[in-house]
Amino acid sequence: MKSVEKVAKTKEEALAEALKELGVTEDKVNVEVFEEVTKGLLGLLTTKAYRVKVTMKEDVGQAAGLFLREMLVNMGIPAQVEIFKRKDNITLNINGKDLGILIGKHGQTLDALQYLVNLAVNKDRTEKERIIIDVEGYRRRREETLRRLALKVADKVKREHRREVLEPMSPHERRIIHSTLQGYKEVFTYSEGVEPYRHVIISPQENDS
Repeated sequence: MKSVEKVAKTKEEALAEALKELGVTEDKVNVEVFEEVTKGLLGLLTTKAYRVKVTMKEDVGQAAGLFLREMLVNMGIPAQVEIFKRKDNITLNINGKDLGILIGKHGQTLDALQYLVNLAVNKDRTEKERIIIDVEGYRRRREETLRRLALKVADKVKREHRREVLEPMSPHERRIIHSTLQGYKEVFTYSEGVEPYRHVIISPQENDS
């Protein structure tokens, strides 16, 4: 990460010079201040100054995007990566042609890529950033599909008074099913099984099984 050091009579002057050279504002950097005292002849005259070291903060989104681009190059997949910084996450959206290989069955390959990027970017960070990897809006479309499925199956369970077992899903997809039916009074949901075959069961309220 880029850093500069400046010395001036005051901390403010040194910091201002460093920020000017980097071309950024203070919220974009980490600042270290060192007080320096220089003794004159026979120690009778001393001069005080401040040395400020200013280091650019890591842009997590850019770091994640760079890591993902390198992965795609190594996989031999030509694609572009868009970076979107949201309130609770950073989304990296991959655009290109014939990217189905990056998604895999029910997004399993995409989840693996997301896991690797999160692991790499958050390795030495005390405050973890949530990185979401998407391919041309696949996750949004998949979420809409799962919500429709949840409501359709819930209606069937309510009508037939018989529980329904859904296909194995990732933890993220199971959460979508659970949250969709959280306010559906006639049924309740729970998960069974061991990863990667853990699945959601939708059951009528009066049935405790």
